[in-house]
Amino acid sequence: RSIFSAFVSFGQQKGELTLDLIFSGQLRLEQPGALEWMQLTDGFTKLEGSSLKFYDIKKGEWNTLVSPEELKPAGIDDPLSIEGYAWSSDETKLLIFTNTRRVWRENTRGDYWLFDMKNKSLTQVGKSLPESSLMFAKFSTDNTKVAYVSRNNLYVEDLLSGDINQLTSDGTEDIINGTFDWAYEEEFSCRDGFRWSDDGKRIAFWQIDASGIKDFLMINNTDSLYSFTIPVQYPKVGQDPSSAKIGVMDVTSKNIKWMEIPGDSRQHYLPRMQWIASDQILVQQLNRKQNNLKIFQCDAASGDVRLVYEETDEAWIEMGSNDLTARGSMDDLTITSGGKSFLVMTENDGWRHMYEVEIATGKEKLLTPGDYDIAAFYQMDEKGDYLYFNASPDNATQRYLYRVATDRNGAPERVTPEAFTGINQYNISPNGKYAIHSFSNASTPSTHTLVRLPKHQEEKVLVSNESYKNKMASFDLPKAEFFKVKTSDGVEMDGRMLKPTDFDPGKKYPVLFHVYGEPWGQTAVDSWMSLWDYFLAREGYLVITMDNRGTPAPKGRAWRKSIYRKIGVVNSRDQAMAAKEVMKWDFVDPERIAVWGWSGGGSMTLNLLFRYPEIYQTGIAIAAVANQLYYDNIYQERYMGVPWENEKDFMEGSPVTYAKYLEGNLLLIHGTGDDNVHYQNAEALINELVAQNKQFDLMVYPNRSHGINEGKGTTLHLYNLMYRYLKEHTPAGGR
Repeated sequence: RSIFSAFVSFGQQKGELTLDLIFSGQLRLEQPGALEWMQLTDGFTKLEGSSLKFYDIKKGEWNTLVSPEELKPAGIDDPLSIEGYAWSSDETKLLIFTNTRRVWRENTRGDYWLFDMKNKSLTQVGKSLPESSLMFAKFSTDNTKVAYVSRNNLYVEDLLSGDINQLTSDGTEDIINGTFDWAYEEEFSCRDGFRWSDDGKRIAFWQIDASGIKDFLMINNTDSLYSFTIPVQYPKVGQDPSSAKIGVMDVTSKNIKWMEIPGDSRQHYLPRMQWIASDQILVQQLNRKQNNLKIFQCDAASGDVRLVYEETDEAWIEMGSNDLTARGSMDDLTITSGGKSFLVMTENDGWRHMYEVEIATGKEKLLTPGDYDIAAFYQMDEKGDYLYFNASPDNATQRYLYRVATDRNGAPERVTPEAFTGINQYNISPNGKYAIHSFSNASTPSTHTLVRLPKHQEEKVLVSNESYKNKMASFDLPKAEFFKVKTSDGVEMDGRMLKPTDFDPGKKYPVLFHVYGEPWGQTAVDSWMSLWDYFLAREGYLVITMDNRGTPAPKGRAWRKSIYRKIGVVNSRDQAMAAKEVMKWDFVDPERIAVWGWSGGGSMTLNLLFRYPEIYQTGIAIAAVANQLYYDNIYQERYMGVPWENEKDFMEGSPVTYAKYLEGNLLLIHGTGDDNVHYQNAEALINELVAQNKQFDLMVYPNRSHGINEGKGTTLHLYNLMYRYLKEHTPAGGR
């Protein structure tokens, strides 16, 4: 997956822009931070160091809810560092997450402290358990207990007595209660694996059995005198996934009733589960190929299940989140009609639409008819009259807030004013009356504003970034241009381009294509860009990115699913054929064409360089999948099928298959500590390039993960390396 991100900065000397400055951290775009809506009052909270602030919308003012002085444990001089927090339902108690540790992608393990807003007391939760071992602590509905996971077991702590009750005892590295293994977290965004019932008497939880998953061993050669291995339970393509089941535990008796989900537990996935009543849960099940979704209503007491909804797709069914391009959360189904129905998103009619499904009958009602995609679903308003969602029916590079009446099959109504042309994102309040509006486009750094819905009235500017904008004006930054290009195959693609600052249409310039091109990301979007792109343009490059078929653009199901079983083939051909059209432009030098990408974009870079050596002169591939059979089963099988049915498709799309055709300059970059795309990929490709007597350049970053950002100076070193390589092999400037 593409993890490319860059920091932005400016030089003290007016007009100066260097890589040292860009990655120095002297200035970054100001962000509002993680704003959390309150449930009982119109307002939201944010962290400022060790303070928790509350913005009261009605009063229009900020107040301090919790001060640093109140967060000093007895006998400790420094306040707790708040890295996360959660309110009790009555908003009188606060769980504070601190002293955290990284698990896989995120810091989901740490310590929890309970802060009582009434008496201002501060007590540690799970104090007898190992330091930084607690995960996902949450209040019971009556706010008298807290449940959490520690060392893959579930616990409940009584807040009055302080008694800790261990609910499960079979947790090991292989038996995982209340959380998930590497693959579930990476591919389904599954981290928090348990839920309190509405009456606080039961806990529903996932149990993952990873005993059949083989360890992939990463080797650390530098942190001790002797090397040591780091095992990661990692199911490769074709290997069975972990088995998963869902149990409901009575927190008093500790009796567990396992839900009787049909099918082979090692040949399906259970990526979502939620309570819909004190004795009923909904469970979503995907088959191994991820093209059949079933939603079951489960009886918490008996374990009996009833099929409510089923969906099939000739390609795959996406289970990431409600957002087409920003996966990363476990989104519950929205429950409607007083608990009688739920909302589900499907592409069955060729577009990404929302349906309401009656739980009792399975009857479906289309709520968003029309030839357009929902790019991101936000929520239903308080009365259930309107659905709010992001879409852009006329321009796939942009996003706007729309709403549609749930009782009328009418056209969607645009809520975002016409003045905000670009990318608009929203964090809507629980009652649907307010939203945090985040806006940027290719010429405007981000702003964050509190607005009132549905009229989009501005209430308060939270972050204007005016200082940043003024300082950016001191640079002579080129303006981004958007274009469409139609390939010889008749495929029309969106593109975004930065021209050199001193662009002369009478000269010919080198092109650097930034690529990704897999179903996990869209790049040609109308949003503010990193200064890495601007730096390269100022140095004399045409910086271009284009979105091929298969990218999650709001262009309909056919656009997105056309890549099925053809990753590495369809997407690379689209990119190459579009590049051929770009090369016809008068100001493009067809002899100086370079390409770079990260993760899936690294794989794309390799495929383009190997398959189309007549186009691309230079390529920089970072953390690339060289052989699709080396990647994890959930991601690769979703988009490619299962290898016992079509293994040739996996090899046809793998760059290593075509390494023998390399003619240009290749810089291969990888971190040896990459638990996502293993360094194994780089070594396999190195072996093939050596066997084919193909010369290339290699940079290995010891013990760096997929982001290659650990260690002092790593990010600056990486981008300096890329720039020097590009400048040497594809010289900059007009000719």
